[in-house]
Amino acid sequence: MNFVPLALYLMVMTITPGPNNLVLASSGVRFGFSRTLPALLGMALGLACQIAILAVALGHIKELMTDLQLWLALAGGGYLLWLAWQMARASQPGEAGAAARPMGFAGGVLFNWLNPNVWLMSVNLALLFLPSGMPLWQAGGLFAAVSFLVALPCIGVWAWGGVALARFLRSPRRLAAFNWLMASLLAGMALWLVADKLPAGAVDMVPFV
Repeated sequence: MNFVPLALYLMVMTITPGPNNLVLASSGVRFGFSRTLPALLGMALGLACQIAILAVALGHIKELMTDLQLWLALAGGGYLLWLAWQMARASQPGEAGAAARPMGFAGGVLFNWLNPNVWLMSVNLALLFLPSGMPLWQAGGLFAAVSFLVALPCIGVWAWGGVALARFLRSPRRLAAFNWLMASLLAGMALWLVADKLPAGAVDMVPFV
């Protein structure tokens, strides 16, 4: 197995903007790095486990993914829209700051499973890099280890970025604007994910699209 192309592929896919990174940046602003760390570790571990499982079960998943894409997009899109609404409300007057909680470790682990793009990225990674002469369980373990080690610092950059932004966002007005911006980006991404998985021609039937 050639680890350099695998690591580069994972780095590009995990450091670019996406639902996971937007959530981590927002959490870094609101709660700081230490309280965001469980979600950060959970997301990295969840991605590693997801890639390993899909690599081992590639033969079955490849055919199943075609039928599941739309349903995964609908479930994931709905969850992301709900998450965007929570982000937008985070700094509204009267919000109980002490009651707010960051996403925990379990939430981070499960977050990737509702993101259809992560599913497709994981399947594509297995298709591109799965070695033919290696037992599947061994390849899955290697995929998991490399994915965790590469993804952790890449998504960690976004959490650290949120912490750095927090100094600039001490003003309630700036913080509210940031939360609405993150919420809008996340909502737009959710709608794009769903629209991208709709049958051909379905989007053309929607007025004003």
